[in-house]
Amino acid sequence: QVQLVESGGGLVQAGGSLRLSCTASTNIIALNPMGWYRQAPGKQREVVASMISSNIRYTDSVKGRFTISKDRAKNSLNLQMNNLKPEDTGIYYCRYMGGNSWGQGTQVTVFS
Repeated sequence: QVQLVESGGGLVQAGGSLRLSCTASTNIIALNPMGWYRQAPGKQREVVASMISSNIRYTDSVKGRFTISKDRAKNSLNLQMNNLKPEDTGIYYCRYMGGNSWGQGTQVTVFS
C-alpha cells in the first residue's frame, strides 16, 4: 500500500495562492494515475485535478487557476492554486488511483 502525505494547506485571503504537495512512499513518477480531490464542508469529495500519464484534467471551477504537476526531485505530486476563491475552501487529498491510496488531507481555507 502506497503511503501519501499532503502538506501546504493553510489560511489565505481570496486572490492569494497556495502550493500543495503530496509526498509518496514510492517513486512518484511510477504512480499513475494520480489526482487531487477536495471535500468542502457538507459536500461530497470531488476530484479537482487528475494526471493520467500525460493527460491532465481539471474540474471546470478550477481551470486556469490550478496546476497539477509531479516533482521528480522531491518525489511529490503538487497542486499550484492561484487566484483562490472562498468556494475553494475544503480538505484537499491526494490519491493514487491505481491502488486507491489516499493521504490524510490538508485543510485549505480561503476568506474574503
